[in-house]
Amino acid sequence: MWLAVIAILIGLAILVWSADVFIDGATALAKKFSVPSFLIGVLILGIGTSAPEMVVSVLAALEGSPELALGNAYGSNIINIALVLGATVLISPIIIRKGIVKRDLPLLLLVTAIAAWQLRDGILSQADGLVLLVLLFAVLGLQIVLSIREGYHEHEDDSADSDETELSIARGLGSLLLGMLMLVISSRAIVWGAVELATLWGLSELIIGLTIVAVGTSLPELVSSLSAARKGEHDMALGNIIGSNIFNTLAVVGLATVIAPISADPVILSRDVLAMGLLTILLVALCMFAFTKKRQFGRTSGATLVLFFVGYTAWLIQSASI
Repeated sequence: MWLAVIAILIGLAILVWSADVFIDGATALAKKFSVPSFLIGVLILGIGTSAPEMVVSVLAALEGSPELALGNAYGSNIINIALVLGATVLISPIIIRKGIVKRDLPLLLLVTAIAAWQLRDGILSQADGLVLLVLLFAVLGLQIVLSIREGYHEHEDDSADSDETELSIARGLGSLLLGMLMLVISSRAIVWGAVELATLWGLSELIIGLTIVAVGTSLPELVSSLSAARKGEHDMALGNIIGSNIFNTLAVVGLATVIAPISADPVILSRDVLAMGLLTILLVALCMFAFTKKRQFGRTSGATLVLFFVGYTAWLIQSASI
């Protein structure tokens, strides 16, 4: 028991520290190359924090359980928006910029719609997986070109002596990789300790899986988004969520489907894909409202998203017990 408690406490401490290192490295690289922070959030934070989901899904497909990839990817998408983004804006409201409303959120909505359409017959073929991977490269390429062209969050207002405090490219990359690695390791330590304690306390595997493990695997996205928002990198925090969800839907599911076609349980479409679609539409609506009213994406929106997560979790537990 005490080993589990120690794992949780040390894991939490390392998690907070590694998130700061991760964001500092990403911010330094953004400044060094004059790259928009949103693009850093989409490409580095979004993809980097989704790497564990990709590994889990690929291994599941190789081991003959490709359906686990769908639950892993779509469950992570729901948690990213409802819990991660919701908790982030509850603590630190973020600013919604024009490019996010006019380009990035519609892209996320389109990707989600394509995923739902492919699952209309309950089967994902290898051809469907190839389509998802092609879309991944197209979307990322579009994000790179348009974000750099717009450059809507460049650090043009930095002080003249910023070069003295900027990390070198090597140190920036080192901080980024070290932070990402420690985020994953510390998250796994926390999940392990929490599962051990929950088992000792007599909680069922279902409850452990739906709560502790589900939230635990999203800890990298959560702490990196919180750290980015706290440091004023609002574009990076939102880019983390959008990039992670696009990557989960296209790369995680796409790779698993190319390895082995997926025959999905009807409940995935009627419950999880439905929840993911509704949540994505809700996110777009809340962001558009904040943008048109010239308000921050703040605590009311955050509370709405977190309540959605609570409702979805209750729905999961109820449907799993039937």
